[in-house]
Amino acid sequence: MLDKNVEIKNKTILITGAAGFIGANLVLELLKTCSPVNIIGIDNLNDYYDVSIKNYRLDEIQKTAEQHPESIWSFVKGSIADKECVDSIFRDYKPSVVVNLAAQAGVRYSITNPDVYIESNLIGFYNILEACRHSDNLEHLVYASSSSVYGSNKKVPYSVDDKVDNPVSLYAATKKSNELLAHAYSKLYNIPSTGLRFFTVYGPAGRPDMAYFGFTDKLRAGKTIQIFNYGNCQRDFTYVDDIVEGVKRVMQCAPEKVNGEDGLPVPPYRIYNIGNNQPENLLDFVDILQQELIRAGVLSEDYDFDAHKELVPMQPGDVPVTYADTSALERDFGFKPSTSLRDGLRKFAEWYKVFYKV
Repeated sequence: MLDKNVEIKNKTILITGAAGFIGANLVLELLKTCSPVNIIGIDNLNDYYDVSIKNYRLDEIQKTAEQHPESIWSFVKGSIADKECVDSIFRDYKPSVVVNLAAQAGVRYSITNPDVYIESNLIGFYNILEACRHSDNLEHLVYASSSSVYGSNKKVPYSVDDKVDNPVSLYAATKKSNELLAHAYSKLYNIPSTGLRFFTVYGPAGRPDMAYFGFTDKLRAGKTIQIFNYGNCQRDFTYVDDIVEGVKRVMQCAPEKVNGEDGLPVPPYRIYNIGNNQPENLLDFVDILQQELIRAGVLSEDYDFDAHKELVPMQPGDVPVTYADTSALERDFGFKPSTSLRDGLRKFAEWYKVFYKV
């Protein structure tokens, strides 16, 4: 296991995408377990999905921050694509650890709306890298990549040692670009950076564009859900608390700055998968989801599920399977995601019932 070389307590931490699904849960976890801590969150609160969920997450953060007065929580409404905004945050707050989770998410949306991906995922990430480069305080940059970078790789489980040169969506291409840019900046400017390839994150207050959330909305409205690739897709569903635990552990272990045989710095750069290491068939996933929605009272006990599902072909940009090899994460951090799909979907269903006052 790696030794911890970055202290979180009493440090200033910048989390981009702080009103997002993973970002908000990370802020909550750090406030609860690492206080006193000074956290700055930035998010542009765009309307890619229901902003009320982002505001709900920020409300939860505010409540938790009030319970931990020894910590400081500051929120900036702004975009990481705004260089002046990013530079001013680094100038005013001088963060020691930066966790870049701000990004335009979604594979299918990238097919019809490429501009926002270039703006947020490329220009935005470049602005973060430049600010890190000119910072005297930075100890570690952690950033979100995605399982999408594996594209149509046939070999499973996906290993961080696999070649990832054939993205099948613009979203995947931007995430691969993030990894390449981070490597170049690590090499040129000796910036310790760690990229995390997340696998299908789900849970309470998640993203409504994700399948489990969209399915729930449609089933509740009596609409038909479409299950792609005739139900033969497999996804490595990873519960959000497991993702956050992985991020927190990684934050505390920055890659060491060392010189190679040529006397030049070896890039202090690492990549990890964070996934459940257990792909689930989409039909099984949907079956568990409907059982938990009935149990929570979101759907009626006599709901005719079969009448509301339709098996359809694969969508452009999709892949048939995602499956994380998490051996590097286990080796270096002694951690492996372990929340079962049923437990995770149960917590989502219970949250959904309360949030939407079913």
